[in-house]
Amino acid sequence: MDEKTEELRDLFLDVTEEDTVTERQEETPGSLTDERSVEERLTAVIERMQGAYEFDTDWSTEEYRRLVRGFFEENDELAAEFDADEDELFRARMDLHLLREADEEFPFELRELRERLEADESPEEVAAAYDVDEATVRRARRVQRAREEARTANDRYRDEFEELVADGDLSNRLARDAREDGLKEATEGMENDIEM
Repeated sequence: MDEKTEELRDLFLDVTEEDTVTERQEETPGSLTDERSVEERLTAVIERMQGAYEFDTDWSTEEYRRLVRGFFEENDELAAEFDADEDELFRARMDLHLLREADEEFPFELRELRERLEADESPEEVAAAYDVDEATVRRARRVQRAREEARTANDRYRDEFEELVADGDLSNRLARDAREDGLKEATEGMENDIEM
């Protein structure tokens, strides 16, 4: 410590009547990734949906969160990952309005299906009219209902899911890049003394 610094320290100690000049840092350093926050926000969106709509599946919130992540990461092995059959996985996706283009491909228009069902035609009659099985009619009805719910909500839930998953991925990429950049800077100019 130089003379000027000592004078300032003594002056500070006299004025404040403290024993020490330094303060401890109370807050922990921040992080580029706030994974907990993303998980909490995903949970909040899922719980809002459960309050607004009737779900066909009784999955846990954690399972729904994993489904959202897998859907936007385009994981083709989701059914195996959840130990669920394709129909259960499909119903869970419809619960969360996670539709794919392929979900809406039927040998009939969904609008026509809705009109027939609203005219009190039974699923058996509709299936016979279109020459398909009842499972196809039930699947189409679920797609049609999920699409109507999503449209009524302006696709808000799907957009929120996509944004949260993308933000989480971006945060993870930024953190990884920052670590790699820091490592690169730390090792720059170092000589490697390796004997072969």
